[in-house]
Amino acid sequence: MIRRAFLSRPVGHFLCAMLACTLAAASASAQQTRDSFTPQLGQSGKDVMWLPSHDQVANMMLRLAAVTPRDYVVDLGSGDGKIPIAAARDYGVRALGLEYNADLVELSKRRAREAGLEAKVKFEKADIFESDYSSATVVTLYLLPELNLRLRPTLMKMKPGTRIVSNSFEMGSWSPDETAFIGTTKAMLWVIPAHVAGTWTVSYQRKQPAAPATINLRQNFQKLEGEGVLSQARMSLQYARLRASDVSFEVRDDKGALLSYKAKVEGNRMVGTVSSSRGARIAFQAQRGDAPVPFAEAKATPEEEAEAVRALGR
Repeated sequence: MIRRAFLSRPVGHFLCAMLACTLAAASASAQQTRDSFTPQLGQSGKDVMWLPSHDQVANMMLRLAAVTPRDYVVDLGSGDGKIPIAAARDYGVRALGLEYNADLVELSKRRAREAGLEAKVKFEKADIFESDYSSATVVTLYLLPELNLRLRPTLMKMKPGTRIVSNSFEMGSWSPDETAFIGTTKAMLWVIPAHVAGTWTVSYQRKQPAAPATINLRQNFQKLEGEGVLSQARMSLQYARLRASDVSFEVRDDKGALLSYKAKVEGNRMVGTVSSSRGARIAFQAQRGDAPVPFAEAKATPEEEAEAVRALGR
């Protein structure tokens, strides 16, 4: 018994030592693999293959979004980390990259560390369809058309004024606010619009019997149409425009003068000014009785989904 106990201790210590060495070697090997990892063009990912944005295109996307140091940039499917690192390096912003591939996340972290940007830019292994990035002011993406459509309802819930920039691929029937090109490659910008559809009761700084007392607005994404109502007359709005929470349009009063409205919307309240083609300019407010209705058009239609697949020749 004593002999057996005597033999078991050194054997046990030897086995533990061997196991520790094996684990250490495996850990070192794994770390070396991560540190030397180089992504391959076209390699498969969770939903897409990896194709990086060209440096010039990445820079164009950030310029198109008019990024400032006050912004918070989130890149969906950040790959090798190029866009978040460029945003932090060139614009001084905080940035986050969300990427499903763990090797790409480690590569991005290493590149951020080498650039001395660890305090500004972070990377996380995450599923972009399950992540919360609602605090972002700029969202960048280089995804397939059908993935853009899947993301659209989430993007449309973001704060009005949030800028969305896509490399190459569109958002179905949601037309971009701006488009830029480098060669044949395009980048598109969408500005999240406020919910402004509904019937607005207008009150003016001073009595204006000739001006519309009610404004009806209809909305499809950032596109507006509607009419002003005065007594029994309805006059269609002209040049109706919405960008973020800023709305503007023109309508004629009952004397034929053109009235130009410019206002900011916050919830059910609209505040702004109206200028007459005859020279008068007064303040106005408008109140909407109903709560804002979520964008019904945010969810992709079957036709949009089919077109997204056809766009890539599949």
